[in-house]
Amino acid sequence: MNLNSSLRKTPIAVIGLSAIFADAKNVEEYWTNIIQGKDSIKEVPANRWLIEDYYDPDMTAPDKTYCKRGGFLPEIDFNPMEFGLPPNILEVTDASQLLGLVAARDALEDAGYGRNSEKFTSSLKEKTGVLLGVGGGQKLITPLIARLQYPIWERALRASGIAEADIPPIIDKMKKAYVGWNENAFPGLLGNVISGRITNRFDLGGINSVVDAACAASLSAVKMALSELVEGRADMMMTGGVDTDNSPFMYMSFSKTPAFSKSGNISPFSAKADGMLIGEGIGMLVLKRLSDAERDGDRIYSVITGVGASSDGRFKSVYAPRPSGQALAMNRAYEDAGYAPSTVGLLEAHGTGTGAGDPTEFTSMNMVFGADKSTTKRTALGSVKSQIGHTKSAAGAAGMIKAVLALHHKVLPPTINVEQPNPKFDIDNSPIYINTETRPWFRDQHPRRAGVS
Repeated sequence: MNLNSSLRKTPIAVIGLSAIFADAKNVEEYWTNIIQGKDSIKEVPANRWLIEDYYDPDMTAPDKTYCKRGGFLPEIDFNPMEFGLPPNILEVTDASQLLGLVAARDALEDAGYGRNSEKFTSSLKEKTGVLLGVGGGQKLITPLIARLQYPIWERALRASGIAEADIPPIIDKMKKAYVGWNENAFPGLLGNVISGRITNRFDLGGINSVVDAACAASLSAVKMALSELVEGRADMMMTGGVDTDNSPFMYMSFSKTPAFSKSGNISPFSAKADGMLIGEGIGMLVLKRLSDAERDGDRIYSVITGVGASSDGRFKSVYAPRPSGQALAMNRAYEDAGYAPSTVGLLEAHGTGTGAGDPTEFTSMNMVFGADKSTTKRTALGSVKSQIGHTKSAAGAAGMIKAVLALHHKVLPPTINVEQPNPKFDIDNSPIYINTETRPWFRDQHPRRAGVS
């Protein structure tokens, strides 16, 4: 046991939350949907892309996706003037940057540090930073790059016998289907500007950066934000993840892997699980040192006492999951926290519903939570992906916010679409059960504790 754990000596409080996910414009709607077991997966709406353009049930059809369902953000009111943005830059500013501002505003307001808060002094702003999990490319890149393909279009038209005089007007019509390049396009397409725009618009002086660790991006950002607070470089941090990209590019990427559910449902840890579905989402948390939060009279949702991370090392392939690698991260987290995994009442898992991911994750959890053979304690297992899809860079934030709210409201939230657990898990002989209904979280001899993967 690591008696010198930094988080043990300096626990971190979660004091503010914001959430924009499928069917949820704010954190209140997000939590209501979770406890009501709402399924927010639907067919691709026409304002994202047309199903008839890109869908084909044949998995092998070239340049087509065999999936047409997912989790999609609702329409969000956005007033550019509220954030001091000229309306003429909106077309060349990625939605992730704009909605990131909305989520940041809501998280700060929820924490009690909104724009009109007397607590949010200039000295605190100077030591407030933003670290977010973000994917490598934003969807605005696609139309900007597509517009640059006009030399290929010209050659194709010329080779097809189109009259030379007709080619320029045809090319011009094709270009108008895409966003045009101007001086705001470059910053507007960058993922790393998501955090920078927040610190700029809210006048924050701490670190601003984004982390790309694929599905672990937002929890990697959380880990880095914890370090900023524990080591005293910041007094308040905003962290989480942002992913607004359910574009045809993203659907094609997961179709050709292939990882999508063929049935069009996401059923983590279920006997009928046959793949994942993707979602859009933004989740942010405001963090402070527990001692500072108590001193300042902040509302405290929950306290972070341990964190662990690992890699799988050399394994079957660069993307193949390894049970021992995942178990290593969990063991490090509980060693950091200073308590046994058997005292944890809720596990919010990655839970993608894939043939490789779920068995690997359950095996690793059983390695860690089943190590104490003397305990009869059973731990509730779930995944919010069953309701909103896999939100990619924001997946960890979605799960962490769910776990934080479960602790705050003293409720064990459900996971939907699980009629029977995967029989390969032998779950009845493990200390873990899949929680499929909302129930009160009664405290036993231990404090209520949750883990997030």
